[in-house]
Amino acid sequence: MKLADSIRAIPDYPKPGIVFRDITTLLGDARAFRRAVDELVQPFAGLKIAKIAGIEARGFILGGAVAHQLSAGFVPVRKKGKLPHETVSVTYELEYGTDEIEVHKDAVSPGERVLLVDDLIATGGTAEAAVNLLSRLGAEVVAACFIVDLPDLGGADRVRRLGVPVRTLVAFGGH
Repeated sequence: MKLADSIRAIPDYPKPGIVFRDITTLLGDARAFRRAVDELVQPFAGLKIAKIAGIEARGFILGGAVAHQLSAGFVPVRKKGKLPHETVSVTYELEYGTDEIEVHKDAVSPGERVLLVDDLIATGGTAEAAVNLLSRLGAEVVAACFIVDLPDLGGADRVRRLGVPVRTLVAFGGH
C-alpha cells in the first residue's frame, strides 16, 4: 500500500491553480491511518519524547495517536483565543497578512523533549512559528513530522534551517 494513494487530491481548492491534499481519506482508511502513525512514530521510539505538540486541527488527530504510541503527553498548538488558561503566543507572516498561534504557558517545561506533528507542510510558516513558540518556553524540539510535504513551497527546508530535523512520509510536487 502506498500512502499517497490514500490521500485525495482536490483541484482548484481553496482557489484556482491549487491542488488541495486532503488527508481525511487517509484518516478514514484504518490500514492507511495505522501505517502513517506507525511511520511517524518509528524513528522516535525509545528517544524519551516527553510531549507531542500538534498543530490545529489535523495535527490534533495525528499528534494524539503519536503521543499514545510514544507514551508522551500532548500539547495543542491553537489559533489565538481558543485556549482557556494563561497562554503565550507568537505572530507570524502569511502570504496576505499575519496569524497568531498559542499554547498554554505551562504546556512544556524547560528541557522537555518535544516532537511537533501536523498533517502537511507547505510554506512552513505555522511550523516555524510553533518551533519558535515551544523553544521560547524552553522545550527542545527534537523534530517536526508531517504526512505530506509540498517541497516546491520550501516549508520543510525552512524548519530545517531552525536546526529541527523534518520527517515527511509523502511528497507531492507543485502547490
